[in-house]
Amino acid sequence: MRVSRTSAAIALAAALTLTPTLAACTTVGGPSGSATPSPSVAEGAPVPAPADVMFVQMMIPHHEQAIEMSEILLAKEGLPTELYELAEQIAAEQGPEIELMRSWLRDWGMPEMGHMAGGHGGHGGHGGMDGMLSEAELDELRAAEGDEAVELFLRQMIAHHEGAIDMARDVIANGSHPDVRALVDEIIAAQQAEIDLMTDWLER
Repeated sequence: MRVSRTSAAIALAAALTLTPTLAACTTVGGPSGSATPSPSVAEGAPVPAPADVMFVQMMIPHHEQAIEMSEILLAKEGLPTELYELAEQIAAEQGPEIELMRSWLRDWGMPEMGHMAGGHGGHGGHGGMDGMLSEAELDELRAAEGDEAVELFLRQMIAHHEGAIDMARDVIANGSHPDVRALVDEIIAAQQAEIDLMTDWLER
């Protein structure tokens, strides 16, 4: 019942070995007149659109929270084996994707969301992001046990995955970077398959 993604490791390895070395980042004036970094890439390398950069900056904490949710579930005892396997799978898939996206931001000379001016460290500052859980909702998952924990995890992770897919579809419409598009296609395919699986479990 596991949903496999065979190309995640390949994509990570390819990105880390093939991404061109970038020049130092430049700055442009933001709306308030403050300096805002903009991507700077080597000549001939694809330049990320603003939508590509924003997607990567937002998807890193989004993936981090999915891993946190999985770790909360894995710390519980007495739950179905298939649920533990799904949680392990989510963490195993999304961890390498986080490192891949961080490598892109480094290469583009762009900050992570938590390092941006006025940004928040941790997940509490991202409450408006599609599918992100509040700290209260995470606490609810931490406190749940047995069948309640199973149902709560599934419902929360379905909503979380749906938010990631919505974000991915947005960048398809407005992004331009081929590597980001390849990851977006992976995210949509894998997370939709997991949504279908979790929905089926809830309907049993």
